[in-house]
Amino acid sequence: MVESAQHVAGAAREHWYALWTRSHAERLVHDQLSARGFELFLPTVNVWSRRGGARHLVSLPMFPGYLFLRHAMDKSSHVEVRKARGLVRILGEGWDRLAPIPDAQIEAIQNLLAANLPVMPHAFVRVGRRVRVTHGPLIGVEGILVRTQPDKGLFVISVDLLQQSVAVVVDCTDVAPISTS
Repeated sequence: MVESAQHVAGAAREHWYALWTRSHAERLVHDQLSARGFELFLPTVNVWSRRGGARHLVSLPMFPGYLFLRHAMDKSSHVEVRKARGLVRILGEGWDRLAPIPDAQIEAIQNLLAANLPVMPHAFVRVGRRVRVTHGPLIGVEGILVRTQPDKGLFVISVDLLQQSVAVVVDCTDVAPISTS
């Protein structure tokens, strides 16, 4: 009885974690863990590919070699996840010291995909002019405005743990600086 009360009191909170996979094994790992009931997020982008002389639109991972898992991780869950064929590891120092990804970063990527805008890879950006989108399909999403033209800017969203970023072109009048006070 005491054990179960302590277990409930010490129950782990759900966090997003990055799963590092073997080359081109993101979908394989996703499908295995999804079949086991885990909540996963594999962001993809459509790119043109030329095979056999014809151009085809193919869906590729937004962050090659990675997908995201949301779970309240304990040792047994960690072992279950690690059984997935094609998985290299869950990022962190051990099953009890995994590196969580802030919810806001995953939500920004999800909102970016839901907006169905052309997304492009971008060099990792950690510092810069932090802004929040105030109008349009990305309303409420925060990121960094790294380059502006008179009417357009490059809006960058980063996943700090992976040190990778993606960008989308936005109208400069649709963003507002985030106050740092």
